[in-house]
Amino acid sequence: MAFSLVTGVGTANAATPSTAKTSVTETAKASVAKEQAPPRGRAAATTNPLYRTGTLPNLRCATGQIRAGSAASYRTFMTRVNRCLNLMWKTQFRKAKLPFAQPRLRFVTSKVSSPCGRWPSGAGGYYCSSNRTMYIGVTRAVLKNPYGPNHAQFMAHEYAHHVQQLAGIMNYYGQSVWRARSSTKLAFSRRLELQADCLGSAFLRQVADDLPVEQDQWDAMVRWVDENGHKSWPTNDHGKGRSQAYWMERGFNAASPSACNTWTASSRSVA
Repeated sequence: MAFSLVTGVGTANAATPSTAKTSVTETAKASVAKEQAPPRGRAAATTNPLYRTGTLPNLRCATGQIRAGSAASYRTFMTRVNRCLNLMWKTQFRKAKLPFAQPRLRFVTSKVSSPCGRWPSGAGGYYCSSNRTMYIGVTRAVLKNPYGPNHAQFMAHEYAHHVQQLAGIMNYYGQSVWRARSSTKLAFSRRLELQADCLGSAFLRQVADDLPVEQDQWDAMVRWVDENGHKSWPTNDHGKGRSQAYWMERGFNAASPSACNTWTASSRSVA
């Protein structure tokens, strides 16, 4: 993922309703009034309302299949996974009484730059908080592997960074690493990335019947991450393989954001 300290604040204007539409408008206003601004500072990460929203909803996620070598089928699959993520997290943000907005999704065939800077080294895609866009690479290497759950987990991880952005967690992260020492930046980065691993796995659990994700397949994915997950990140900004596997397991087993509070976890579990 990538983040930016420059974030935008949007406003919305609505036309004055007619008398005939008063009841509908009042209902809408009441719904908006129930929402609260995302928490700020350390509380955004450590005691976020999302942690108290219970399990993510079960969804039918008709993703279809990826055909090896087919960019079109990969884009279709990932677009449908993104649609399911939108539905699931919209529900969860409503329960937390936090405002929700969908991220943008952009498929690219080269390592494009964004308002957040250059394409991160070692990444197959990333999320930029400045324009709230997920950049998903479509490459030959990616298309060689048609196993859907692997790609769904990747998409859910990047989407989790959008969740962190909306929930105020990303802003706390950005403030914390600004002008911090290198070791401190890496420690905060691991908490951010491992939380995304956990939230992504919680999503995968709730669509596991549709993808499908069998238990033995999930166990194989976790073992692979345990052994290899750190190899793309030599600076250890994403956590060791065993740390990634640990938080993936927590998210998958609980299917709830409550299991994904890396910000109050011991340093050992986010090493």
